[in-house]
Amino acid sequence: MTISLESRSAADHEPEGLSIWPRSTRAERGGDLSVGGASLTETAERFGTPLYVLDEQEVRDRCRAYRTAFPGADVLYAAKAFLCRGLINWVREEGLGLDVCSAGELTLAVTSGFPPERIVLHGNAKSPEDLATAVRLGVGRVVLDSTSEIARLAALVPAGERQQVMVRVVPGVAAGGHAHIRTGTEDQKFGLSVADGSAQHAIARVLGQPRLELVGLHCHIGSQITTVRPYVSAVRRMIGLMARIREQHGLELPQLNIGGGHGIAYRPGEESLDVPTLAARVRAELTDGCGKAKLSVPRLTIEPGRAIVGPAGICLYRVLAVKRTGTQTFVAVDGGMSDNPRPALYGVRYAPRLIGRHSTAEPRCVTVVGRHCEAGDLLAQDVPLPGDVHPGDLLAVPVAGAYHLSMASGYNLVGRPPVVAVVDGTARTLVRRESLEDISVRDIGV
Repeated sequence: MTISLESRSAADHEPEGLSIWPRSTRAERGGDLSVGGASLTETAERFGTPLYVLDEQEVRDRCRAYRTAFPGADVLYAAKAFLCRGLINWVREEGLGLDVCSAGELTLAVTSGFPPERIVLHGNAKSPEDLATAVRLGVGRVVLDSTSEIARLAALVPAGERQQVMVRVVPGVAAGGHAHIRTGTEDQKFGLSVADGSAQHAIARVLGQPRLELVGLHCHIGSQITTVRPYVSAVRRMIGLMARIREQHGLELPQLNIGGGHGIAYRPGEESLDVPTLAARVRAELTDGCGKAKLSVPRLTIEPGRAIVGPAGICLYRVLAVKRTGTQTFVAVDGGMSDNPRPALYGVRYAPRLIGRHSTAEPRCVTVVGRHCEAGDLLAQDVPLPGDVHPGDLLAVPVAGAYHLSMASGYNLVGRPPVVAVVDGTARTLVRRESLEDISVRDIGV
């Protein structure tokens, strides 16, 4: 079964408020919820908290929905959102490629059996190890982000071989849910500017390297984008640059990568990007623009990450304390910014839910906070929870699959949570809990 990537209304699920949860979510007796046929309360008791639960079928269905929306395109899962061996296998089995940003992500993928030719490596500052690993493992394409990478990569390619590359371009399009995740403008670290000529200079240098094969252009305009228009504008500008490349160098580039950044809803009522509409508008713009420029329509590549894994994840926390200070009520849980730094980084707002028991108490507006020694350790501000919430209660946070564990830290040495996959009523560990022994073994002494 495939699913739409559009938001659904709260009426699609009972009880109210489950519109942003995985589609397998069901209300059970005693205030419990099940996901993928597995009880969240029982899963928390079995594996402990904090705990990440990932709905395998939701991930697979979202992969299939992207392939349906973008037939004939290369759909690459953006590994930075979250990566583990289990997820790598799901993505491979569903026919997607991978977008990686380091030798670590690349090596994990290839040693898990992912075909290297279906992998794209990029990043704004690739280390010598990143580039050497890409060449050694036979990565499909490398996205060049600076002129210094050109000669460095070419020197690593064996004689008689050619490495396919793309040049990341700054299209001058501002989009994204926060200033820190807008990457399509001149005032950030990614890509090469068309406006100042650095992109054109890099393209000319690549064409002068016999061991590099320029196959296309890349752009990524931002993240958590919920409207189609910025993508259409970026495509239009990229077509213009491709036309100039043909005029100056006599070369028609066969590929165009427009990145990802597709927005999702974190709370009921929020907007998400309509992916089928995006696909239709981008395809129409490519066809029309290339027709006017007398260019062949390039093969399209997209890089969704958050939109595939984000809505499939739930984080479970146990309440440790409830503190009322003046007009504020703080509900402290056994995790926090070490397993989810996004509220502190971007001001992201979540919708935690009490599970595991029914409550008839009137809702109270509270702030859910973490256990760490930091005033900014806030997980959810001004959210309604039953007024009788107390230590020992279980809270579930939906839309927790992306940029949580992948950005986790070792703050206060509490250890990172495990990841459990649920499908067909069973739960299994994908990533085990980080233990104190794991933390200690890296500290080799005085």
